[in-house]
Amino acid sequence: MDKLLYLLPVLACPVGMGLMMWLMMRPKHGTQPVPGADKQELLRLRQEIDALYAERNAVQDRPA
Repeated sequence: MDKLLYLLPVLACPVGMGLMMWLMMRPKHGTQPVPGADKQELLRLRQEIDALYAERNAVQDRPA
């Protein structure tokens, strides 16, 4: 019985990690993707990147 008490904390980490991995890999049944949402997000991110490049170039082109 004493050995079981020592073994319990040692097993808690790998069992907990396995449980978390299993929970994260399950498909989410409650959410349904919005058609075209990925394309809209990609377009928004590209516009943000372009704006950041333009801002960086404006700062670099400014005389010191």
